[in-house]
Amino acid sequence: MSFIIENIANIKDRIRVAAEFSNRNPAEIKLLLATKTVSAQNIITAIETGETLIGENKIQELKDKYEELKNTPHQTHFIGHLQTNKVKEVTKYADCIQSVDRLDLAEKLQSRLEFEDKTIDVFIQVNTSYEASKFGVSPENTLTFAQQVKQLDRLNIKGLMTIGLFSAETDKVRKCFQLLKNNQIQMLEKTSLFTIYQWE
Repeated sequence: MSFIIENIANIKDRIRVAAEFSNRNPAEIKLLLATKTVSAQNIITAIETGETLIGENKIQELKDKYEELKNTPHQTHFIGHLQTNKVKEVTKYADCIQSVDRLDLAEKLQSRLEFEDKTIDVFIQVNTSYEASKFGVSPENTLTFAQQVKQLDRLNIKGLMTIGLFSAETDKVRKCFQLLKNNQIQMLEKTSLFTIYQWE
């Protein structure tokens, strides 16, 4: 398992260097481990290095790994596209949903969470690259959509999520994240409507 420990250490070093270059505190940056196809035992090894956030994009994998991971302190984020017919299962196994991108999904989550008498953290997914192959609300509609989600009291908006353009052209990739930052600023300006939280 040493390769897992070494890989995480290398990533943390890269985060530290990037944070220092940007005049940011590395401690403010959280690493989420995407664990698609990774065994529960390997996930536990990674968690033992001090990382506590894991991300799954398939409901079946959430279910399959739940029993082995439930006694290991961590948070599970669902990071894949969520179908409305999987809402009942995702609220059982995930602590946070990072891919809320349409009102019918948000309303289904609200209804299910009312039934379960619980709340869940969510991120609004934004399609900053405008690719038809990607899910997410458009940057222009993000604030309006966030205002709609804000009315659903079982969903705690934690922030915004995007999948940037996969390209070697740095400027085009950077533009995606600049758009996301602009959306965040717009939301923060509506202080009476939103509180954007930091991960604990």
